This record gives sequence, C-alpha cells and structure tokens, in this order.
Amino acid sequence: MTGPGDADSVSGNSFHGPTAFQAGDHNTQNVHHHITHITQTAPAGSQAEDPLDATADELARAVGVQWQEEAGLRRLLEPAPLPVRWRVSERKVAGRIGGATAEGAARARFVALPGLAPVTRAQLRDGGGLAELHAVYGGLASGRLLVVGPPAAGKTAAAVLLLLDALAHRAAWTEPAERARVPVPVLLSLDGWNPAAETVTDWAADRLTRAYTLFHGRGGRTRARHLLEQGRISLFLDGLDEVTGALRGAMVSALDPAPFRLVVVSRAREAVLTARKARLGGALAVEILPVRPADAAGYLLNRLPSAPSPAWRELTGRLLTETGPLATALTGPLAVALLRDVYGDDGPVDELLDAARFPTPAAVENHLLDHAVAAAYTRRPGHPRPRYSAATAERTLRYVAARLAREDTRDLRWWHIPGWTGHRPRMIAVWIVSALVCGAPGMIMAWRLDPTPLIAVLGPLAAIGGGYAVARRVAELSVPQPLSSAGWRDIFTRETVLSGIAQWLVVGTALCWVVPLLRDRVPPYWLWYLITLPFGFTEVLVTGRGYDIVSRAPFLSVGSGRYAKVRESYARPSVVDTRSVGPRDVWRHHLGLRLFLGLLTGFALALYVGPLLAWAQSPLQGVLFGLTAVLWTGVASGLAGNLAAATALTAVQLHYEEGTPVRLVHFLEDARRRNLLRATGPVYQFRHARLQERLAGEGRPTGRGTGGER
Repeated sequence: MTGPGDADSVSGNSFHGPTAFQAGDHNTQNVHHHITHITQTAPAGSQAEDPLDATADELARAVGVQWQEEAGLRRLLEPAPLPVRWRVSERKVAGRIGGATAEGAARARFVALPGLAPVTRAQLRDGGGLAELHAVYGGLASGRLLVVGPPAAGKTAAAVLLLLDALAHRAAWTEPAERARVPVPVLLSLDGWNPAAETVTDWAADRLTRAYTLFHGRGGRTRARHLLEQGRISLFLDGLDEVTGALRGAMVSALDPAPFRLVVVSRAREAVLTARKARLGGALAVEILPVRPADAAGYLLNRLPSAPSPAWRELTGRLLTETGPLATALTGPLAVALLRDVYGDDGPVDELLDAARFPTPAAVENHLLDHAVAAAYTRRPGHPRPRYSAATAERTLRYVAARLAREDTRDLRWWHIPGWTGHRPRMIAVWIVSALVCGAPGMIMAWRLDPTPLIAVLGPLAAIGGGYAVARRVAELSVPQPLSSAGWRDIFTRETVLSGIAQWLVVGTALCWVVPLLRDRVPPYWLWYLITLPFGFTEVLVTGRGYDIVSRAPFLSVGSGRYAKVRESYARPSVVDTRSVGPRDVWRHHLGLRLFLGLLTGFALALYVGPLLAWAQSPLQGVLFGLTAVLWTGVASGLAGNLAAATALTAVQLHYEEGTPVRLVHFLEDARRRNLLRATGPVYQFRHARLQERLAGEGRPTGRGTGGER
C-alpha cells in the first residue's frame, strides 16, 4: 500500500476564464491561469478496476481547482492565516457523543478513512485545530459532523479549509484501491432542495450535473448518482440556517438515511431551533471558537512591514494587554479580515481605540463594514487599476442589497433583474428598433411585389405591429421566470437528430411524389428537399426540449406544446473541460444559445418560402423574404424571449436610472473576485450577511457619478 508520504501534486491547470464562482464559479474566457491545485495520479502502468475511479479522480481535480481559487479569494491560504479552533458544542443540537463515535457498538456506520483512526470520546475532549477537525471528519463512525457557531464566526471558512485538507488526504494515496476508499468532498448550498419532492441523493446528483461539466452529457447524472450511492462523495452542506424553520427540520430528517458522509454548516441559534424538531442521527456538533487576541495580533502583523507604523504597534499591543470594544469585535474572523483590508500599512488604524467614537464592538464592526467596498476598490501597488470606481461599486452594491432586502432573500438571481425596474422604457426602445431594422426588408419586398398605395400603408403598419409583438415579449420577462435548462446536449441528442432527419426525408419525398401529380410545372426535386428541411429542424427542437424557441414562430410552432411540461432547471454550458459552473457562465451560455437557435429558427422559416419565391419570382425576392424571416424570427425567438438579453437590456436601463454599470453581470463577477460577493450555482450572494444588511440599511446615495467604470 502506498501511503500519504507519496503524494503527487500538479500545477499549471489550464481552464476557461479568469480564476473565479460561489461554489462553482469559473467563467468561460479563454485565458490560461496557473494555480497549484490538488489532483491524483496513478502510477504508470496501473489501471483502475472500477470505471468510477477515473470519474472520482477527475471530480476531485475540479473541486480542488474550484476551492483552491475560492480560498485564495478569501485569503485563507496566506502564509500565516488565522488558525481554526473548535470544541465539541455544549448546545443542544445533537445527540450523545457515544452515538457519533459508536464506542462499544457492534458496528460503525462508516469505517475510518485510510490513514486515520476511529474517533474516540477522549480524542474529542480537548477540541483542537484544523488537523484535529480533519481527523474527526475522517474517523467519525457516524459520518455525520455539524459545524456550528455564531454569525461571522468563520464556519464556512473552516468548512472550505477542511474540504481542502480532505482533498489533500485523498491525493496522498497513489494506490487506486486506497484512494477509492477516500470520498471526494463537495461543498453545496442547501438552497433549492425540497426534501418532500426528492431524496438528498437525487437532489445532490442533480446539483452535481449542473455544477460540474464532468457530469454533463449522456449518463452524467447516472455517474453522479452512483458515486453518491457508493459513498464515493462526501457532501459539505452550507446554508441550513438560511432556509425557513419548517424546511430546516424536514431537511435534517431527510439527511439521516444518506449513504455518504455529511458535514453540515449552520449558525448555532438556527441549529438549536431545528434540533427541537429534528436531529441528525449520530451527528457530532463542533463549535468554531472565537479568534484569540494573540492570533488576531499575529495575523495583522504578518501582513505589515517588519517595522510597523506607530498606529499599528499601538493597536496590536493593546489587543494583547487590554480588553475592550475593539478586542471583542476582533474575536470574529470577519472583523479581522475587514480591518486588514480597510487600513493600509500607514492608515490611522489607532482611531479604533477611541472609546468615545467606538463604544461597542458593533460600532467597530459597522465602521469596518461601511468602508469595506471602498477598500475593495482602492488600487493597490502591484495590482491593476480597478475597472470600477469605489463610488460606482458602493452605489451599485447598495442598490442590489436594497433590492434583495425588499425581496427578503440573500440570493441574487440574475434572471430576476428584469423585474427590478419598470419595463416600459426598454419595451419602447425594442419596439422602435425592431420595427425599423426588421421591418425594412419586408417593406421593400412587398413594394417590389405590388408597388401600390395600399402596400405603402400596410407595410409600415405591419412593421409597427411586429415590433410591438416583439416588445410585448420583452415586457413579459419582467415577471420572475424559471431559467430554462435547454442546452446543446439537451436539444441535439442522437435520438432527436435522427428523428428530425427521418421527418425531413419523409416529407420531402412525399412532396416529390405528390406535387407532380397535381401540377405540370414544378420545381426540381432538390428544391423540395431544401424547403422541407425546416420540418426536420422543428422536429429536433420540439422533441429535444427546444420547444420554447419555436413556440411563437409562425408555421414552426405546430406541436411545440407537446413537451411543455418538461422539467426545467437552468442552462448548462457545453463540456470543454471539467470545471465548476458559475453565474456568468450560465448567463453567457443562455445568451449565446438562445441567440444562435433563434437565428437558426429564422433561417428555417426562410426556407419554407424563400427558395420557392426565388424560383417563381426572382432571386432578390427570395433573399428579401429570407432576410425578413431571419430578422423577425431571430429577434422574437432569440432576443425578445431571452432572459440573458433581457437582463442586459435592464442593466442599460438601470445605468441611466440608478447609475449602476452598463455591464452589470460583469460587475457582479468583479465584486465576487474582490471578495464582496460569492457564487452558489447560478446565484450570487453577498459574502457576509452583515455586509448585505449594512448596505441595505444605509440607503442609496443620490447622484450617478459613474466615473471609473468601463
């Protein structure tokens, strides 16, 4: 057996996009980045017996890339990070410790992971740090670990570091048989799970298929489910405290039979309330302890020059010798991190020692939160100039926080942004542009066919009416919509393509036989096969979950309601490499997919009549008809019904009404990279709930002041 001492690591991962997510947060720009991440390599000549071994190894690589980057953004991997300390919780959130360790029991639910010993009661008595927490995670007989603590205690940060330690432990085993016994840790948010409708295994398999490109395509969900059922994945579940009380209890009850290891992260208060109704069987609850003054002082000094300024020396010295509002505030990792970001090497940090200005820990924390955005968007030596000014960033984030507070949610779903402001201005703009751009070819074609005063009147009226119909579709997206899941692999499957080809050949051949029996002068056979191509294309879209693309296209919508009840989730980018998927990935994919298919649908409609018109009248008439069909159908199906396009249009409107950036989704991704937001699947959230509350409570400054944005 090969042990942990033979660990291999690989650097130089090439993937699409600047290092980025939320849980799952990489983008799709073709930029190469080099980061050190955790992976597994089998010895030369070895071959895994189980086909799932390669899948598990590749998932571990993708998860390692994702969370190494996320930990870097959170500055959890600096040379001297804040230490994680914990102890067994004394709160009433779990059962007896003996139920978790299974000491004296005939059989443990989970055997200890290779290289780790079973956890005992004595081992838990003194708590410990991150290394001891990993030993508990891998050696706990119940396989159920609760990580609790007060708000801003660093629970999620501890879970991320524990996940990275678990990946490192797995990577240390170069022998496939031993490595296969170590599950791949995956961190997911519990948001969106309805335990009454699906088991935790089904839900997690679905989330994995959406979060990692490894599980896209044929058989991906089945592979994810098999990994879960065999315990080859351990789930780190965050956000239990962010769901309603009744749902929390249902989730905890539904987690009990899960066939894999669990780490559940929650605020202590919500965990106690949930435990009154439902407890996770055999769970061990550990509580993240406050930061010690010595640890906070050492952490702050490590980022300063060897000879700190007098202000910093006074502050760190007072931390070690006195208690007060500042020392109490800095027992939380959030306040320590904010203090480090807000004040530079020569900043007046000693002002926080003024008890008259900052009489309470809350006053200290509020002061730091109020300067967090400006600090994130202040140019630092050796770093590129921020793309947005601090004023623009703060104004935008205050507006976003106020919107989320109004909706009583922490989730910023970009496809709900079209409902943030009145739709009338963008509706009018789309109406005018559509009538002018799309209507012009049709009016020219009609005038060439029949140059009469009636056509001169009806042509513009038809263009105005068509523009209004397109504008109405834009207005409809102001109401919150589900995000369609139709992707390339969902639509163009082998079965749908074969079905489309069969329908095209049947219809084209039938016309070649029937039409000559009814008319003397008929087009050549190849023309019939050309103009019947749309029948096959329509069949592909309708049977392959592209029904909503053609649902309002003339002549193409027949039968498009047959699959209207297909289950929706959200769009998935096509597989290029194995990586996590973030909000901007989904936005870009949705925009490109719908636009392309909309134009393709317009081309299909053009084929219905365009070639015949060119044969019977003139090539120019056929081209004008085709151009009219492509423009109108492309706009109606690819842009007007496109949530990503509606979001982009709303961002332009918000820029003029609220002073937010024109490229709002790009700004949100930039804010995530500056550690103000985080991503969970296709959803953005504020990194800290307290930051969101503070920004929402202060109100929005007046005036646009858009300097600094691009």
